Amino acid sequence: MGSHGQFLRQLHTAVVLAVLGFPSVLLAEEPIPIQQILDEPRIYHLRQVTMQGTARDVQPLDPYKLPNDTVCYGAYFFKLEDDTAVISVAVLGICGRPLIRDPEIEDGQRVDVSATIQAPSHGGYYLSFHGLKVVTEEEGFVQAVATRILPVIE
Repeated sequence: MGSHGQFLRQLHTAVVLAVLGFPSVLLAEEPIPIQQILDEPRIYHLRQVTMQGTARDVQPLDPYKLPNDTVCYGAYFFKLEDDTAVISVAVLGICGRPLIRDPEIEDGQRVDVSATIQAPSHGGYYLSFHGLKVVTEEEGFVQAVATRILPVIE
């Protein structure tokens, strides 16, 4: 599967561990304004960042297959909006065992999101409504792949 497959396995493992409630390394990191990420996506490519904002347009996805034919369930998209901009966020599915999982967030909810940024034209994979897709030169959007989502307590 190569480095992309290894990256996907590691990313799915991180998502599964986060969903199962295993402790993750929590850094006291200030949220990065979304516009800053969108202005310089190459700087943030494959970096873990923390963002904070309001979830919008939460959309569950149908099960999808990884390149090795493992089926993943419970993935969803949402848009994260802060005072500066909006970014597309993908929440990867749990792979290898059929399950029903509704999105953990609701439209309009304030959330703190840790995510890996995927810059356009850097190769790799992105999550779409048609499952996992290889990035082509035509894809010009920045996608954040969530590794942890927590509600903001205000």
